[in-house]
Amino acid sequence: MSAQKNSRLGFAGSLAAASVHSKLIPIVLIASLLLGCFAVFLLPREEEPQIKVPMIDVMVTMPGATAKEVEQRLAVPMEKLLYELPGIEYIYSTSMPGQCLLIARFFVGEDLEKSIVTLNQKLQTNFDRIPHGVSLPLVKPHTIDDVPILALTLHSTRYDHFTLRRLATEVDDAIKSIFEVAETKVIGGSRRQIRVLFDPIQLEARHLSPIDLVQRLQQANRQSMAGTLQAENTEVLIQAGTFLASVEDFRQVVVGVHNNAPVYLHEVASIHDGPEEPQSYVLFGKQDHTVEPAVTLSIAKRPGANTVDVVQTVLRKVDSLKGTLIPQDIEVTITRDYGATAAEKSNELLLHMGIAVFGVVLLILLFLGWRESIVVLIAIPSTLSLTLLIFYLYGYTLNRITLFALIFSIGILVDDAIVVVENIVRHIRLQGSRQVSLRDIAVTAVVEVGNPTTLATWAVIAAILPMAFVGGLMGPYMRPIPIGASAAMVFSLLIAFTVTPWAAIHILHRPAKDEQGEQLDPDHAPDDWFTRLYHRVMDPLLAHARWRLLFFLLILLLLLASGSLLFFGGVKVKMLPFDNKSEFQIILDMPEGSTLEQTTRVAMEMADVVAREPEVVNYQLYAGTASPFNFNGLVRHYFLRSGSTVADVQVNLKAKGERSRQSHEIAKHVRPEIARIAASYGATAAVAEVPPGPPVLQTLVAEVYGPDEESRVKLATVVKNIFSATEGVVDIDWYREQERTKLVLEIDKEKAALNGLSEAEIIQTVAMALAGQSVDLFHQPKDKEEIDVLVQLPQAQRARVENILSIRVRPQADPQAPLVPLGELIRVREESVDQPIYRKNLKPVIHVLGDVAGAAESPVYPILQMNQQLAQLNSADFGGRDEPITIYNLTQPFLESQPAIKWDGEWHITLEVFRDLGLAFCAVMVLIYMLMVGWFKDYITPLVVMAAIPFSLIGILPAHWGLNAFFTATSMIGFMAGAGIVVRNSIILVDFIELRLSHGLGLAEAVVEAGAIRFRPMLLTALALVVGAAVILADPIFQGLAIALMFGEVASLLISRMAVPVLYYMVKARRMAPKTPTDPVA
Repeated sequence: MSAQKNSRLGFAGSLAAASVHSKLIPIVLIASLLLGCFAVFLLPREEEPQIKVPMIDVMVTMPGATAKEVEQRLAVPMEKLLYELPGIEYIYSTSMPGQCLLIARFFVGEDLEKSIVTLNQKLQTNFDRIPHGVSLPLVKPHTIDDVPILALTLHSTRYDHFTLRRLATEVDDAIKSIFEVAETKVIGGSRRQIRVLFDPIQLEARHLSPIDLVQRLQQANRQSMAGTLQAENTEVLIQAGTFLASVEDFRQVVVGVHNNAPVYLHEVASIHDGPEEPQSYVLFGKQDHTVEPAVTLSIAKRPGANTVDVVQTVLRKVDSLKGTLIPQDIEVTITRDYGATAAEKSNELLLHMGIAVFGVVLLILLFLGWRESIVVLIAIPSTLSLTLLIFYLYGYTLNRITLFALIFSIGILVDDAIVVVENIVRHIRLQGSRQVSLRDIAVTAVVEVGNPTTLATWAVIAAILPMAFVGGLMGPYMRPIPIGASAAMVFSLLIAFTVTPWAAIHILHRPAKDEQGEQLDPDHAPDDWFTRLYHRVMDPLLAHARWRLLFFLLILLLLLASGSLLFFGGVKVKMLPFDNKSEFQIILDMPEGSTLEQTTRVAMEMADVVAREPEVVNYQLYAGTASPFNFNGLVRHYFLRSGSTVADVQVNLKAKGERSRQSHEIAKHVRPEIARIAASYGATAAVAEVPPGPPVLQTLVAEVYGPDEESRVKLATVVKNIFSATEGVVDIDWYREQERTKLVLEIDKEKAALNGLSEAEIIQTVAMALAGQSVDLFHQPKDKEEIDVLVQLPQAQRARVENILSIRVRPQADPQAPLVPLGELIRVREESVDQPIYRKNLKPVIHVLGDVAGAAESPVYPILQMNQQLAQLNSADFGGRDEPITIYNLTQPFLESQPAIKWDGEWHITLEVFRDLGLAFCAVMVLIYMLMVGWFKDYITPLVVMAAIPFSLIGILPAHWGLNAFFTATSMIGFMAGAGIVVRNSIILVDFIELRLSHGLGLAEAVVEAGAIRFRPMLLTALALVVGAAVILADPIFQGLAIALMFGEVASLLISRMAVPVLYYMVKARRMAPKTPTDPVA
């Protein structure tokens, strides 16, 4: 081949010429497959992508301070300090009597270690500003790696909570030895405790006070190495004292002397070695309504560890303990297994990917032939393997998003191979092809489509890649799709120009003369029924302006009709639809002051409702403590839930294949009865489902701001009532506790001083009687958990304040002083309990929460409905100026002097996602236009090509309506990706038209012939995309993506393949009019 001819090969032709006879191609293919297998083997498997959102809790105490003082002394100064840190997105604080919780949430993707270091440094450099009586801050970081991947619940009808916990700690010890296991936690059960229950009457009789017991017990429970004795060249260690080793040792502790006789502890108190008083209850329930005591052991993994491998290793370890450490009459039930769900999801998606590949190859087999299908088949696994390698090098895991990115890519990445193969086959069948070698035919065919294919591929990448820059929680969740698809497109282009021509000359063959059906020339389509049909449609459109006008009016009407589906609510908008999970939770909050037993009873009523559902396998009831949290619970801080008024019911469902109803339908079905039970007890309950995407505080969140607390409460009350009156809004709650009172034991300082008593001694005695005082450890090295020694008043005597006031005390400095009843030193009065004070980003706020179910599955429509009612509110009624209440969506109010409402929750993320996708789409349009201007050297032709982009909506929106599917963020991604594909095909079509014009054909003839020639490969690539996307159509999350790709491409195939040539004809004819007055249609 001459040097001049070589110079005309271009990038694609040069690659093809170098590859068709290269011995390296088979090695490259094998190497790419091996690298893909290597990546699949090493990629950690998880069900969901690991979104890195550093959250750091800062806890500070200020005993005795009111909520308002805690806010001013702790919350506000810390907020100001931490808000200075780079990378901080939100700071939430809760000020409660005596303590403050501050949550610093960094931007998504911020480095956890760096965030912890900078936050700690900021706090430590300001320790000199800590007020008196305030503790040092306790810093606790949290990330998604803290979420337990496995929960094992030990339950039995024979053993009680106390025994089950002691056994669970032994199992925990064994599991903790596994290398990739991180944090483990035993939830529920009763710890072992030495309880010293003093008798006030016996103490009084022996002239002792409760504080005397504390001092004597601490002094008696001492053991120390006192030194050594050295004699006769020998050194002997000396130990002074021994720890109290048994209950009998405690009983014999001398706590005082009365009437010249020792007073033993057992004379003034009862000593119990056993379970502590119940602080929580964990129960395991089955569908047959049997309930057993239970303890749950939750296990998290180390960062980067393979979820599937860690779970399998832990379960093997537990199986080895059965019959030895774990008795046969204790059942171990797996109540969470993210390893199984990750393996199931990844295996299912890998199968779907195989089905998609097989379907695409079968499609090519039907259209082109078995040899051609083999050529295309060779390109697919190589491209997917190299994309998997990119995922591994990029630090991704093998999860549903990365696998969906691969499946999504299959329909796109075969385009390059199909275009090249189809053109090679066409050139083989051209007149005179028998005089040309297969090598030259392959190179010529690649050269012909190489440049437009390269441009078209970059156009698709330009349409997809900007989605990688979507911000917020949704960004990293969806980022593998643009990253993976863009990488796949680059690899598919390179393989199409190297491997595909190499495989073509080795696999394709020349047809026999009687089969060849050679064309007259390369510029005309074969004279078949399809070409004749295309001429019958296109010729009148090009010949008659009226037909063209009617054609475009029809397209415009179809586009407007499709858009009206969004406007009139035929197609609903939602960020992501609910996924079909195997679990959900019921979150119960009882009125303040409820006992643990009452809370448990109400939770049991709700659990009975759940147990009646046939899809329920089992449930776990956690009263007084939190259940093992998921990512949703991590963001909502469910793991901090504790106390007598809270309970969780964790509901586990049958596997998806064993039930007909989805988890969301089951949750909706039980919600009304759960709400009825909660309302009957004055409680609030929420049915918390695992969110399909990034978690939020709640689906509906109204942040209420105002100039003072009174105005905020008043406005929040109105907002809460509007929530209640709006159809479809359920699980309504707010960050406000029920009003209640407390008893204040006010110390008479003068009387206390006259009796030689300090306020600290009186407060210590009251606290010891009610809450108990941990005085020391019971030293038992074989026990896995520490054993506290607790001094306390018996439970029966803690029911009335009069019993507390009858306790007698004396000053510790004067053992001979008379005992004085607390009732003589204390006045009792009632006072309101302080409400917690909530702040966000340095502004006080009250949150009103709600969920959507039933009539409204998306928060968009209830919010629009509630906005109409909120717009009628006047700021003057809530401490502001005489104007309507301002409603914010993406930003907080700038001023605190005016009442305002900001919508947060899923609405905030929805707006962020669609805003960012919209900006990305604008960037897509600009990038594609710039690419085409550079290629066509024209400003108008790119606009002709891009005019077809909206036409895909004619298929997308009616398909969403017909399938009763939400238009989601994945639908938008599908539309944007489809825009790249539409532009890709239009570029190749227009390039073919211009190539035919350069060969001397008339404009109309060039338009029709190019369209007829290119329609077959366009149809093939469209059907390949439909087949590739069809396997994800049943997935709740990615259904919108599949619908957008499938039906958008079908609509574009039927409309754009005629609209683009006609538009090009109209623009070109106007330009050529002076030179070519008439242009007969071929």
